[in-house]
Amino acid sequence: MTNLPRLNSGELFMSVEKPSRYTGGEVNAIRKENGACRLRFALAFPDTYEVGMSHLGLQILYAVLNGLPEVACERCYAPWPDMERELRQRHLPLRSLESQRPLAAFDIVGFSLQYELSYTNLLMMLELGEIPLRREERDEGHPLIIAGGPCAFNPAPLSAFIDAFVIGEGEEAIAEIASAVLAVSAWGGKRRDLLEALSGIEGVYVPAIHTGVERIRKRIITNLDGWRLPLCPVVPLMKTIHDRVTLEIARGCTRGCRFCQAGMVWRPVRERTPAVLEEMAEAMLRAT
Repeated sequence: MTNLPRLNSGELFMSVEKPSRYTGGEVNAIRKENGACRLRFALAFPDTYEVGMSHLGLQILYAVLNGLPEVACERCYAPWPDMERELRQRHLPLRSLESQRPLAAFDIVGFSLQYELSYTNLLMMLELGEIPLRREERDEGHPLIIAGGPCAFNPAPLSAFIDAFVIGEGEEAIAEIASAVLAVSAWGGKRRDLLEALSGIEGVYVPAIHTGVERIRKRIITNLDGWRLPLCPVVPLMKTIHDRVTLEIARGCTRGCRFCQAGMVWRPVRERTPAVLEEMAEAMLRAT
């Protein structure tokens, strides 16, 4: 893996639009040393860099995972068609921004599913990452593929491709997943052992384990004040869709309109206190 030519080469970037989508090296990006961590986690967003870098949820999970001493979390976004073409023609795998590590070399690849039209992008990213599309085709040498976000509330369309779905809010669940994988790996557990461990985490649906009709209780963060993240958001080197610091003041909606998925699935309503919001705003302004 380490002998592969890097993506951030002048020759390749002369062939694509907006090379800064793929260079990494942004302000507040975190790169941990290879020998310092036992678990390598790739957060993958199945849309372009400009869209993915505008998503607050990915920034939160990036901070949560990199806050764990034994975990190194990196990011990967769907390439634009010109870069996809170049990767295929040059037989280069899709890689993370921080270390240029191929997706297939990670222990876990976690996708954020925000809308159904991104499903084909997810499959494209797996293919470019040289990871078998169907979960039953993966073995001990392949990463676990997990997914979360609003679309995970209906996991059926992607259940043939995803090893585990996180139903609900991910801050606590993602840390528990990382801890479970570390624990199983420590005693030499196999892929099936990893899946069984994940199936025991509240809010996690594992298609290979939950084969019957089972109710999965969604994860909810009860106290937003206890999760003051991100305080050092990654600052992109190019203009993104939402080119600003995002401060989350509340979750949930008091309306509960039946046609609105977000209003229904992200209940109940929770608000951060003004003092915490002021503290977070000041910290993010200093960091950016």
